[in-house]
Amino acid sequence: MDFKQLLLVLRRRWRAIVAMFLLGLGVGAGVSYAITPEYESTAKVFLSVDARSATDAYAVTIFLNSRAQSYADLAHSSELAGRVIDVLDLDMTAADLSGRISSEVVEETSAITITVTDTDPQRAQTIADVVTSEFQAYTEELETAGDASESQIKVNVTDPPEYQPDPVRPDWVLNLLAGGLIGLLLGLALAVARELLDRTVRTAEHISEVTDAPVLASIGFDNEIRSAPLLTDLGGFAARTEAFRLLRTNLQFIDLDHRARVLVVTSAVPGEGKTMTSTNLAVALAQTGRTVLIVDADLRRPRVATMLGVDPAIGLTTALVGKAQIEDAIQVHGPSGLHVLASGAKPPNPTEILQSRVTHDLIRRLRQSYDMIIVDAPPLLPVADASVLSTLADGAILVVRHGQTTRDQVTEAVNRLSQVGGRLYGVVVNMVAKRAIGSYYYYYYEETSPVKDGRSPKPAKTVKPAKSPKPDKPSKSKLSGGRRRASVPEVGDDETPPA
Repeated sequence: MDFKQLLLVLRRRWRAIVAMFLLGLGVGAGVSYAITPEYESTAKVFLSVDARSATDAYAVTIFLNSRAQSYADLAHSSELAGRVIDVLDLDMTAADLSGRISSEVVEETSAITITVTDTDPQRAQTIADVVTSEFQAYTEELETAGDASESQIKVNVTDPPEYQPDPVRPDWVLNLLAGGLIGLLLGLALAVARELLDRTVRTAEHISEVTDAPVLASIGFDNEIRSAPLLTDLGGFAARTEAFRLLRTNLQFIDLDHRARVLVVTSAVPGEGKTMTSTNLAVALAQTGRTVLIVDADLRRPRVATMLGVDPAIGLTTALVGKAQIEDAIQVHGPSGLHVLASGAKPPNPTEILQSRVTHDLIRRLRQSYDMIIVDAPPLLPVADASVLSTLADGAILVVRHGQTTRDQVTEAVNRLSQVGGRLYGVVVNMVAKRAIGSYYYYYYEETSPVKDGRSPKPAKTVKPAKSPKPDKPSKSKLSGGRRRASVPEVGDDETPPA
């Protein structure tokens, strides 16, 4: 991972890094709050010996400096702690008091600092005062040799203990800095680890790892997708509109020698937006003036009819079982002129129906009547329906969800298509976040609201063509009327569709 990739990781995972940083600060604050405040009181003593000449003074200085550490150790000895406990009548052991007393020799001198720590500042000063006086007496006792009446070493208190009202522990600033730094480092490590372990599709390189098919388009995530799912609900310069225009344009250059007439739109797993993609692609194609039919072949969870606002009860299964003619089953989406063949009633055996010869004949018959047929198929991995439909079509488009579909799922979906001889035309990356600018999608065009002049867009009209002996004669629809019926030739008809 180079520096540029690291910056992209930090940009993509900044929320986790900030969260760990704040967590570190919280832990530091919690630890500081949990620690009982402690106060210190410090005194300083100076060791000296009576020297009568400069030569003696030099020797005494060396002697005291060499013995200073030994004297400092006496300050927190058990004997001295016991004397202090007896004087102050403290309710603690000598070992406990020794742990609260520390001493240190001032470098290259015979001065010693004695520090007492306690949870009460006044008691810390009192104990430090008694420790200092007892240290004087104890040291002079030890240095009174033989029959000598005076100690050879004098202990002078140069700085008596003082009252210190500010606690020395906990150190809030230090604990917060340490907690924040540790949290930041953990956040960076977590971000890099998640990036290395992340198998979801995020960049074009991830797609190229599993298939040679190109990325046909990237559809940005739109918060208004639920209220305005169709291109007819959006403005002409909306980012989502431009993305489907790009997809429509790229499809024209997929295979110049064999123009695709039937396309299956599917995904690896549910929840990747393949119905929204197939429906809006069909709308975008219909807006160019071509005759386009969308077939809802997801017989398990049909959604095309609901999205386009047409009758879901009459459709593909109705025509296949002979309850209605195909001309009666096809409806028209008013705002776009898109022809819609809904799923119809849900059958108990969807895969067998799609594999049947009747379905093959119907698709072949519809192929001759439309410039383009978009088939909305179920996901590839849960069921075999999409694999079956891919054998009836010229090619398939695989929809993957940015940041959620894994590369392993895409690999398995591509293998399912290749196993049945299906052709993958390309991949559409859906729900690309704006923060993924460097990966797929760039919001260049200004977003336009689907609500204009304070009014919501009119709902789509649902139209079902009626029977007529003449295909081009206008007739009233049985569902809502006023739309031209699709002209569907019989099986085996060699009529060339309009260009």
